[in-house]
Amino acid sequence: MKGKKRMIIVISGIIVLASVLLFVRVNRRILLNNSDYDELIVTSPSFVDGIIPEQFTGNGEDRSPKLVFENLSEKAVSIAIIMDDLDIPVIGVYNHWTIWNIPPQNQIPEGIPHGTTVQELGDALQGVGFGVHRYRGPKPPFGSHRYQFHVFVLDTMLDLEASSGKKDLLAAMEGHILQYGSVIGSYPGEK
Repeated sequence: MKGKKRMIIVISGIIVLASVLLFVRVNRRILLNNSDYDELIVTSPSFVDGIIPEQFTGNGEDRSPKLVFENLSEKAVSIAIIMDDLDIPVIGVYNHWTIWNIPPQNQIPEGIPHGTTVQELGDALQGVGFGVHRYRGPKPPFGSHRYQFHVFVLDTMLDLEASSGKKDLLAAMEGHILQYGSVIGSYPGEK
């Protein structure tokens, strides 16, 4: 009887956890894939045929790549960027970088400096992800992984502490997104 009760508790816990994870993934998809946003075209001249070169990875210089935007809205007040690894086993997506309150511009230069505040980008703020107040490039432990740079054009500057993470950033952006676009690059891991 005791073993059966323990099994029921464990199974119930797994079901609750799976439901929470599914809810979070569905809500994230709704925010990131909403067709109500105008399209922003995002490219990276730093990538070579869709591959992220080593200098932009944890196996190299760990420099952020250059990002270029086309058809940026005249109504833009700020830009936010989220970089995710799309291929983490079990959890699926793992956040590497968040940066927000970037003044409207058609490109983000490569090599964004580490630190909470980025003066070179009009005092933009870098939050907490795999990189704490900095870009942390690809360094998969095995296999090739895909990395998506989500770019949001907003109608406001965000009142968000630099200690914030991706979840906080997504919540703060809700209702303020004018445009959305992304670019994906891949990087082979250790063989």
